[in-house]
This record gives sequence, C-alpha cells and structure tokens, in this order.
Amino acid sequence: MGLFLSLERSLALMLISLITACTLSGIKQFSFFARVTIQNYYQYRHVDKPGWKLGWTWAKNETILSMAGAFATKQGNCSSFKFQTPPHSCEKSPVIADLMPDALSENKPVGCCHGGLLAAWAINPSKSFSSFEMTIGNLGTNPNVQAPINLTLMAPGPGYTCDLIEDTDPTVYSDIGGKRQLQAYRTWKSTCTYSSFIANQAPVCCVSLSTFYNPKITSCPTCSCGCREADKNTVSCIREGYSEPESDSFDNYDIVQCTDHMCPVRIHWHIMTNYVTHWKVKLTISNYNYERNYSNWNVLIQHPGFSQSTTAYSFNSTMLPSFGFSDEVALFWGIEYYNDELLYAEEDKVGAVSTQILLRKDVVSFTLRNGWALPRRIYFNGEDCQMPLPDTFPMLPNVSSSLKPTNPVFLLCIYLTFKRLFT
Repeated sequence: MGLFLSLERSLALMLISLITACTLSGIKQFSFFARVTIQNYYQYRHVDKPGWKLGWTWAKNETILSMAGAFATKQGNCSSFKFQTPPHSCEKSPVIADLMPDALSENKPVGCCHGGLLAAWAINPSKSFSSFEMTIGNLGTNPNVQAPINLTLMAPGPGYTCDLIEDTDPTVYSDIGGKRQLQAYRTWKSTCTYSSFIANQAPVCCVSLSTFYNPKITSCPTCSCGCREADKNTVSCIREGYSEPESDSFDNYDIVQCTDHMCPVRIHWHIMTNYVTHWKVKLTISNYNYERNYSNWNVLIQHPGFSQSTTAYSFNSTMLPSFGFSDEVALFWGIEYYNDELLYAEEDKVGAVSTQILLRKDVVSFTLRNGWALPRRIYFNGEDCQMPLPDTFPMLPNVSSSLKPTNPVFLLCIYLTFKRLFT
C-alpha cells in the first residue's frame, strides 16, 4: 500500500468568500457571497453515483439565503424570517448536494452541475472538479466572518475524513470573460482523505490467475470478501455493504452471485502467449453484483513489465509515476460509449469487460518462472483487491520445451505448407 500513497493525493475542498454589505429594514446587516469548489486530486479514485454530499456546521447563526449550482437537502426552520423572502436553508448543519446537468441555465454557474460525479484526476482532469455558489446571511452587524466547522464528505458513502477548515492565500479569479482579475476577500481550504477501512467492512474485489502453460486456474482466495451461506444451492447471496448515515435501507446491501470468494468484482489475469520479442495477457473484469453497474470504472495494476512498451487493445490506459519504486504502475479504464460501464450480473451470466494487452519484453528481466509474469497488486476503483497467495500461483511444468517463444510468421508458413500438401 505504501507505493500508492505517493500516487493518491487527496480530495481538496476550497471555500472562496467575498464579503458584501447590504441594508435590511434600515439596519446595516452583513452578508457574503461564497463559491465552493470540490477538486478531486485522486489519480485513480472517482466519485460515482449517486454523487457527493458535502456538510458542515456554521460557527454562528448563519443561513444560506440563496444557492446556485447545488442545493441544501433540508430548508430547516426559517420561522424567524416571517417578513422576508424565506432563505434557501436555515439549517445549523446543512448538507449540500450537486444539481444534475439538465438544471436551469440561470441556476448553473461555471463548473457546476455534474450530478455529484467527479472523475479521477489521471483519467479526466476537466471533470474532476465541481463548484457551486451561495449567499450567506444572518451575520448581524458584525462583519467578521468565521469559517464553518465539522466538514463532512460523503462520496457517495463514508470513507472520507476532512481536516479543519483553515485560511489560505486569497483566490484570484477572472471576470468579464477573463479580461479582469479579482481577488477574493478570504479563502478557506480543507483536505479530505479516503480510507478503505472506514468505507468498507470487507474488501470489494479479488484477483484470479491463469496461464497458457499450466491448466490450473488459481481462483480468488476463499472468503476474500466474506463467506457464503452454508446452502450451496443458493444462487444469490446478500453481502453487507456500506451504510449511509440516517439510512437503514435494504439498498445498502449488495445482492451478489453466490461464490466461494463472495466479491462483487473479480479481476482475472491470464498469460496468453510468449512471443520472441513480446508477451500477451488477457485482462477480464467481472461484475457479480445483481443490482449494480459500475460506471467509469478503472483498474490499477502494479507489474515490472509495464516498464516496456504496452498496448491495450480494448481499454484506455496510461502509466502513472512510481516515484523510484522498481515496479511500474499502469492505469486502465473503459472506452466511452463502448465498455466504460461494467454491467450488473444476470441469473445465467456475470457482467464483464475484457482486453488483450501486448507487452514488449525486457530481455534482461522477463521470465515465466517464479510468478514474475503475474501482477504484484491490483486495485479496482481505488480499492485494494485480494490477491492469491504465492504458493497457489500456476507454476511452470517440469518439461518446458513447449514454452519456447513462438514466431507467428514462422508458424503461418508451416501452416500454409501443410495445407498445400493435402489439397
């Protein structure tokens, strides 16, 4: 896990505030306008449906007079504003959710309205942030603005822990189509970090292995993500998932196909062919969840072979910096409108996406012995997948004459000659 601490950054939240004064009922009251930006710096962890929810507690008795680009899930008790336009939210601890892309244009500031979805930084930086704006009032006659406290982030479930909101350098932003620069009155910033131990009571994925040189298939470790029920005839099993606050819904449980590993997702690595200058792998991702699709999924694989030229035929891919570690790291994700959605399982089959990966050999290090060609670690959507133990890996047979690299052109010539002799 230490390798990826340097790759995974954080999900940072920035609160930009610009104070303005206004007069209400002849008494000078203060309010301020704020823009909140959520920026996902995680290289390979995105925020999926149903999207993020951001919460905090006001330091005093502030209220949200109006909002654009997002909404508070509760208005709260606004009875003290009888003779004024009711505020958007009078909650002491409001919870904010993102608007959908089809929101009205007058309620859509720049950078808003992605339905709560945030892309991973390494995959699509332009969709890795979201912004919304609000006007905050009920400050009384004291113009001193205090930062809110107890910042919380659900993205979409638990797992994120946020630092204190602190002052940082005032943000500079543009106006008049970028022709004029303005500086915010104050800027607050907090950083939220993710923990799988908080988010999941059990792992969510596992890895299985196979090779062309050994008929044995190394399955996912038994009980990788929980243990199945004693009744082996049961087709579907209930796997406990995360539970959202203030919710006892049955939707918080995964209904998955009953397997020995009980994981919603399985990653299979199959060594297909050993050529003279290259070797080929087939990577398959299977969804055993009966009710959930995985949108914009990604898989991160740690393997020394990625130091050489690598081609994935049916997935997008990129290399991530390994910061001095010997094993390279490759990130794979689906092609938009083709296989970027990992569909749920059905009664007679599981949802799956796959690709072949062609890797150039490093003549110094490449070998099929001792499990070198098998992955070191695999992550699905940022979650660490359970790997089989090394002593269960498919091993080379005693007689290895059949493992000599093949030359596809040479084999084709033999095949054509053979056909010609018998026609």
